[in-house]
Amino acid sequence: MRKILLFSGIGLVVVILVTFVTGIFIGPIIKAGVEKLGSQITQVPIKVEAVNLSVLSGSGQVKGLIVGNPSGYKTPEAIKLGTASVKLDPFSIFSNKVLVHSIRVESPEITYDGGLGGSNLSTIMNNVNAVARAGGPAPAGASAGTETGKKPAPKIEITDFLITGARVHVNLTGVSSKAMTLSLPDIHLTGLGKGIDGITVTELIRVVLGQVTRATVEVVTGSISSSGQVIQGLGKDVEKDAADNINAIKKGIGGLLGK
Repeated sequence: MRKILLFSGIGLVVVILVTFVTGIFIGPIIKAGVEKLGSQITQVPIKVEAVNLSVLSGSGQVKGLIVGNPSGYKTPEAIKLGTASVKLDPFSIFSNKVLVHSIRVESPEITYDGGLGGSNLSTIMNNVNAVARAGGPAPAGASAGTETGKKPAPKIEITDFLITGARVHVNLTGVSSKAMTLSLPDIHLTGLGKGIDGITVTELIRVVLGQVTRATVEVVTGSISSSGQVIQGLGKDVEKDAADNINAIKKGIGGLLGK
């Protein structure tokens, strides 16, 4: 009986130690993965302040995520968020398919910078589409599609993904020099990657960024075209150029998202 109690006690200590050590290191590992893989897929700098994850409960937070802008744009970043909360199956992290119960992104700051020739969001979206068509980001030292003999990257399934309270800061070239800040409707996605196969990180970013880009363009163009404060009273030639610019942005969003 004493031996049983002794072995049980040792087993408990081992479990506690493993959980403690894993909890210390899993956050930085995920943080590094988000920054590296995210930057490869979007082809812009991505930085994360910290990732905290409880191995026991599967609850976690991503703090201070910043998606940088492509070169040529004046604003420092395209997307910035303070905190995103995550709930997942902790044991699935080490499997071929990570099961995420929920992701809730609150009050992100989005910058729409651009005009007739494109925008920061459309440029990033084009980058993601190109990587998706190539089959995902290439491993270091290899081109996309190269066989490396390594284990395939894990897939993801997300039951519920909510972006709420987003604000869009607008800098429209060729339409108005006036800065605007607009509210974005909630973006609610469900059943992402549901099924045996799941989805890749590239596919996930493409879907989520596509929805953010679409909603942003709709809010920006809708606000400008419906508000006389921006394009009316500028003179006939300027008003026509601004209206043509808005229509071109609207027309381009369908092709950008593969519609």
